[in-house]
Order: sequence, then structure tokens, then C-alpha cells
Amino acid sequence: MPTVYEVPADLLLKRLADQLKRQPQVAPPQWAAFAKTGSHAERPPQEKEWWYTRAASLLRKLYVHGPVSLSELEVDYGGGKSIKYYPRHHRDAGGAIVRKALKQLEEAGLAAKDGRKGRIITPKGRSLLDKTSTQIFAELVKTQPQLAKYA
Repeated sequence: MPTVYEVPADLLLKRLADQLKRQPQVAPPQWAAFAKTGSHAERPPQEKEWWYTRAASLLRKLYVHGPVSLSELEVDYGGGKSIKYYPRHHRDAGGAIVRKALKQLEEAGLAAKDGRKGRIITPKGRSLLDKTSTQIFAELVKTQPQLAKYA
């Protein structure tokens, strides 16, 4: 059975974001249309449905990297910021976006807190990702038959 590791991340995130749109617990807050993703960003995201993509990305990170703390996720989603003529400096992503998206994933039953270690993916979340990965892999095999030996 193909897992998250065997399918392209961009296809998985797109499909997973569409599935998260159907979850009533996962919805962007009112301020999400105006918020930047961190101090390193110059503007808010141009994509209208970016909240679902970020939630899908968080879910995939929990699957791949195990228990992950909020501060680790802020570093991962951060980026470089130009400060005058000096070299770029790293700035962490905004914590409210990561925190609220994780809270919504917890309410949907896809993620959970793991004591002192951070957040983990629940069996329901793992099942969702595995089913989605299997569907994507089946579609890829139809277009590229040489991938069938990896199933």
C-alpha cells in the first residue's frame, strides 16, 4: 500500500486541501484574508484557499516528522527577510496561523497533543493520508505504467 512517501507532495497537498474543505471544523478565521504568514513575508498569500493548503501541509509534516512542536513548525514555515543591505536573516512564521490550524486539526480528530513532545497525527489522520496517497498513486500508475512495480 503506497504511503505519503511514495507520492509527490504537491499532488497530495492539493487533494488533501480539497478534503479538508469538507471538514466543518477546518475553516479559515475572519482575519486570515488580511494576515501575512510571518514577518518575513511582504504581503498576504495570493491564493484564496491558502488556509486549507497550510492545514494540509501541517498534517503531512506531522505524518512525516513525528511529534513536532509548535516552535519547530514556526521555524519550518519561516523564511528569509531582507534588512537593508545586510544578508538575509531568518524570521519565524506567525505562530497564530500554525496554532489555530493545529487546533482545528485536533477538533477534526486528525491531530493530537503528545504531552511534552508536541503534536502527533492520530490514526484517523494517518488513515486519511494513506487513503489519499493510495488514490493518487493509482492515478499515477494509469498515466505511467512503469510505476506499478512499486505498489
